[in-house]
Amino acid sequence: MIVRPQQHWFRRLFVWHGSVLPKILFRLSLNFVFACIAVVCYLWHESLDINLTLAPFSLLGVAIAIFLGFRNNASYARFTEARLLWGNLLITERSLLREVKSLMPDPAEQARYFTALLIAFTYCLKHQLRKTDMHGDLDRLLPASERNSVLNSYSPCNTLLLKMGMWLGEQRRLGRISDINFHSIDNNLNHLSSILGGCERISNTPIPFAYSLIVHRTVYLFCALLPFALVSDLHYLTPLVSVFISYTFISLDSLAEELEDPFGLAPNDLPLNAISATIEINLREMIEDDEKPTPMKPDHHCLLS
Repeated sequence: MIVRPQQHWFRRLFVWHGSVLPKILFRLSLNFVFACIAVVCYLWHESLDINLTLAPFSLLGVAIAIFLGFRNNASYARFTEARLLWGNLLITERSLLREVKSLMPDPAEQARYFTALLIAFTYCLKHQLRKTDMHGDLDRLLPASERNSVLNSYSPCNTLLLKMGMWLGEQRRLGRISDINFHSIDNNLNHLSSILGGCERISNTPIPFAYSLIVHRTVYLFCALLPFALVSDLHYLTPLVSVFISYTFISLDSLAEELEDPFGLAPNDLPLNAISATIEINLREMIEDDEKPTPMKPDHHCLLS
């Protein structure tokens, strides 16, 4: 995720890192080639009375802008919801550990096991959303018996929630937690389950493919034909104007595609590594554990994803 301080407006015009320009540079180069072909062939297709006018492109351009705006809003809403869910994850895990530590008769030992489950849930959720290997993080956080049962389950995060619930029920049966306190902690566990479900909903339900496809196709068809409509009025300026207009439409389409999956590894996606490390640091400090990871700071304005 890009974390960039305020810059002078002129310097921002030339920012490269974090921009979608590196991703679409080849596509803009193709548009430039089309524009050059339109200029070279102008006299030839004019002699054949083949002329495109700007009228249909003006109408189509307005329609594309509306649809791109709608799609970008939908993608940004997914990004915002994902960030809220991970913010609530931090709040809920802090509340859970605070309640457990303050209510246990022997908080040091009991809270340590529960903290390991909470931290494991955080990293497990990150790996599940990114479809990456979670063995390394679970190896250092859980004993072998606990780790194997989690890794062999269909939904590792849900298994960790079940283990936390079973541990909580055991404390209740042993009389270490009253019924009222049990329900308070259990409500926060239910909140963790809601966060898990919300993240899975975003990850597993993309924007309908047919909708994205029609916008994608229309944008590229528009940009490919645009130089042939501009050439009769702009002549040698056609490549410059065509590339500029194409940059606007193609970059919006590319940005919407990038934000659609906020849990990915693109520069503008959520910094789940940094958020997970922050959660672990917070929880370990609450149980006075010195084995805390190093806080992640922005490197070249990029917070580690």
